[in-house]
Amino acid sequence: MAKIIAGVGCSHVPAIGAALDQGKTEDPYWKPVFDGFVRSREIMAQLKPDIVIEVYNDHGSAFSLQYIPTFCLGVAEEFQPADEGWGPRPVPVVKGDPDFAWHLVESLILNEFDMTIVNEMEVDHGLTVPLSLMFGQVKEWPCPVIPLPVNVVTYPPPSGKRCFALGRAIKKAVEEYPKDMRVVVFGTGGMSHQIHGERCGLINTKFDTAFLDGLTKDPQKLAQIEHKTYVTDGGAESIELVMWHIMRGALEDNAKEAYRFYHVPASNTAVGNIILTNPGVL
Repeated sequence: MAKIIAGVGCSHVPAIGAALDQGKTEDPYWKPVFDGFVRSREIMAQLKPDIVIEVYNDHGSAFSLQYIPTFCLGVAEEFQPADEGWGPRPVPVVKGDPDFAWHLVESLILNEFDMTIVNEMEVDHGLTVPLSLMFGQVKEWPCPVIPLPVNVVTYPPPSGKRCFALGRAIKKAVEEYPKDMRVVVFGTGGMSHQIHGERCGLINTKFDTAFLDGLTKDPQKLAQIEHKTYVTDGGAESIELVMWHIMRGALEDNAKEAYRFYHVPASNTAVGNIILTNPGVL
């Protein structure tokens, strides 16, 4: 039986990917950011996942305003890095697992989540930056990745409560898969930031810290945060944090915090990373 062993919450700031790709990890501005992820990679090496389900949002690379699905699931054998205007990131092609992905699709749809099935899709920094931070600069990603894009770009995005419920449905689907697999779920995006308007550059450390605390103290209460609270307290783009609720819903209620890292700023954004493990994993 497959089992979810851990969850990862991680920012996906595009400038982090650019700094990695351009060899700037030791620059004074970027070194504190990348130093904070050394322990994250050590833990991932201990966890040795057989597969990652990565929840992220597309930034106009695979989807446009013509089609805006709320929840998607990639079922292809591979996913090429997207060209976001300055060429694709020099990272490995993301390998999928069609058998596992189709199992998830079937289980989730029959469990009343209307997933959009994606047979072909390029993946942008929303997916590749967390992979780089968790696994390093590698020739191949250490395991297949199932992309799960969520709309947090155009109103209305799904609620945190609905995202948490999707995580619960993913947990059920994984546990019904007959092959023995160690599964890690990534929830990406955030934390507090706003990239437009009069509040451009907003960062709210108090909001971010409370969110990180809530993931272990009371995740179901945390998932009740309304859209307007994300916007007012965390900035418009902090709505990406609803995707972390999918990750948290997929874990056991008593999952424990194995590691946390938080840094301000990185490209006018608060960067957060948390790794939660199910009981008995580490």
